[in-house]
Amino acid sequence: MNRRVRQKVAKKSKEQVELPSNPEIGDAGLCPDSNEDVDWTSLPDDTVIQLFSCLNYRDRASLSSTCKTWRVLGLSSCLWISLDLRAHKCDPGMAVSLASRCVNLQKIRFRGAESADAIIHLQARNLREISGDYCRKITDATLSMIVARHEALETLQLGPDFCEKVSSDAIKAIAFCCPKLKKLRLSGLRDVSVDVINALAKHCPNLIDIGFLDCLKVDEVALGNVVSVHFLSVAGTSNMKWGVVSHLWHKLPKLIGLDVSRTDIEPSAVSRLLSLSPSLKVLCAMNCPVLEEDNTFSVNKYKGKLLLALFNDIFEGLASLFADTTKMGKNVLLEWRNLKTKDKNVDEIMNWLEWILSHTLLRTAESNPQGLDVFWLKLGAPILLSLMQSSQEEVQERAATGLATFVVIDDENASIDCGRAEAVMRDGGIRLLLNLAKSWREGLQSEAAKAIANLSVNANVAKAVAEEGGIEILAGLARSMNRLVAEEAAGGLWNLSVGEEHKGAIAEAGGVKALVDLIFKWSSGSDGVLERAAGALANLAADDKCSMEVALAGGVHALVMLARNCKFEGVQEQAARALANLAAHGDSNSNNAAVGQEAGALEALVQLTRSLHEGVRQEAAGALWNLSFDDRNREAIAVAGGVEALMVTEGNVARRSLHLEPASATSQRPYLE
Repeated sequence: MNRRVRQKVAKKSKEQVELPSNPEIGDAGLCPDSNEDVDWTSLPDDTVIQLFSCLNYRDRASLSSTCKTWRVLGLSSCLWISLDLRAHKCDPGMAVSLASRCVNLQKIRFRGAESADAIIHLQARNLREISGDYCRKITDATLSMIVARHEALETLQLGPDFCEKVSSDAIKAIAFCCPKLKKLRLSGLRDVSVDVINALAKHCPNLIDIGFLDCLKVDEVALGNVVSVHFLSVAGTSNMKWGVVSHLWHKLPKLIGLDVSRTDIEPSAVSRLLSLSPSLKVLCAMNCPVLEEDNTFSVNKYKGKLLLALFNDIFEGLASLFADTTKMGKNVLLEWRNLKTKDKNVDEIMNWLEWILSHTLLRTAESNPQGLDVFWLKLGAPILLSLMQSSQEEVQERAATGLATFVVIDDENASIDCGRAEAVMRDGGIRLLLNLAKSWREGLQSEAAKAIANLSVNANVAKAVAEEGGIEILAGLARSMNRLVAEEAAGGLWNLSVGEEHKGAIAEAGGVKALVDLIFKWSSGSDGVLERAAGALANLAADDKCSMEVALAGGVHALVMLARNCKFEGVQEQAARALANLAAHGDSNSNNAAVGQEAGALEALVQLTRSLHEGVRQEAAGALWNLSFDDRNREAIAVAGGVEALMVTEGNVARRSLHLEPASATSQRPYLE
């Protein structure tokens, strides 16, 4: 396991289309008498299209299927300006089926090499922006084919996962095929050579934003030749020759922002860049140990220049970019977004800084360096909360993931830093996350639910989540047809169900039925969602009343199905624990008998007692022991070999079987992502 625990939506984004108003429709037409029937098909076309624009792709398809008129409107090109495929398995066949809608597609987000291979089949010749993650397996051939088919491309982002199989040849292809390129951000390249950078400088005259992040080697001299660049990031890149950098990059005539975060840059290089570059406005050097260890370094002497580092007040620094800084403080990002009079140059810097800060803080949270507790409490958490209100969806998602990650101390033992979690709560973070979770954008729903799940390991935060209506929101997200959203929502319900005071609320919100349905919906190939759903049901089954709800919702059949068929040990353990808890209530309900009578249940549990995984063996043995207190089950357990299994199984649960009473039902937290 790794540490990556792993908008206000109605606002207009760049992708939304301005629709013409219909002056013939007055308030009376929009607000008919409550006693009258509403003919939805009589709505103006522009109103229907606006309605479509607020739905995800799946809901658009469902709405389109209601009548011929809406089917035609659902195909309107203005609804297919942007496409997010990250939650979908996009193969060439799916891409071909979407091609007729993608004639005017301008922006696409995808996940994984298979989806990357399928992009060319969309035939979206007008594509302007491509953003991909989980790109480790993307090859030179795939990337070269993509850029060759999309000559109008202006933005290409691959990361934050490392592009391990992308070489200099593919980057040259980008330079040759995309003359209109303005923004290029690539992560984890092995070598960005002089030939590659010179090709970009020669063939991409509009390239103003370059990011070579977490790369092993980047040619510093060649980067000094890209005279078009305004914003440059080499964050996390190793083997940089900072002496060369400081002597060459200050000559870049248009360089406004430079990001060297998470590198070993030296104070002398920072000083030289700030003092000699006439155009440089912002230098971001977050989490740079060599710089931070120099107690003599002072930023005050560089007038008109902003240095963002862990040892200075980042909010105060951001405020210095504006003429009036008196009322900004920690609200500087919010105040900037609400400014009535916009400064194009400042907006350009701030949008870049939002992206850089969200990326750097997430990477820092993932590596979890020592000694940053004060920073996270005073600045890190407030910055992430501010970034969650960004107009950039990618920044919002990364900020939410950062909140989910920075609280984690030990993901194996589900341990979080209570101080950090409660700092998020005190600064209004729970409400912000729940608002994101209610967004129609599924990427935001997933990341917000992930953060809520991790933060809810803290009992005080869990209480706040419940009081703010979070249980109802998570129960709703658990019904999502998007697997990533449903998985994170199930994780949130798993953590919240630890608290006895929340079990009843989860059941009342329909959470039990939603969790059971998840098991049937994603019964194969989705180990993450199955483990979370089974874990939450196991916690809920520890409560007598909720255990009956689980059984009534079909939970016995669902859990036995997992115990019999799923090969993933985490799912097996939680399914067995859930069955043990269902059978632990003695004569207070009939669940013990129901589990024993479910076809294949006893045989599956006996088989699990022979697992190589200790947790699986313990939970299966505990389930068999509880079931043995029903006379109808005892003989069937013996026939299935259960007596011998209990005798040889080691661990606390098996030892507990020596006592003549059912093992008590237990609630347990999931691991943190």
